[in-house]
Amino acid sequence: MTHPLHPPVKRSVTIAGHPTSISLEPIFWAALEDAAVAAGLPINALVANIDVERMAAAHPPNLTSAIRQWLWLRRG
Repeated sequence: MTHPLHPPVKRSVTIAGHPTSISLEPIFWAALEDAAVAAGLPINALVANIDVERMAAAHPPNLTSAIRQWLWLRRG
């Protein structure tokens, strides 16, 4: 059996035409992919939407943190 805990994996996404790297653990990449499919969006578009939400916060977290928090809040 594979251990459930893994280090982050870095992937490149494009937000508003600009490439950026995001490091997330595989479990979060899987959850983000599932959320994108459920929303009918490419991952880049979903990450861009999360980025817009994060920038609207009074004290915006970094993008990786915002993605993890967004996924946590969505889990219910």
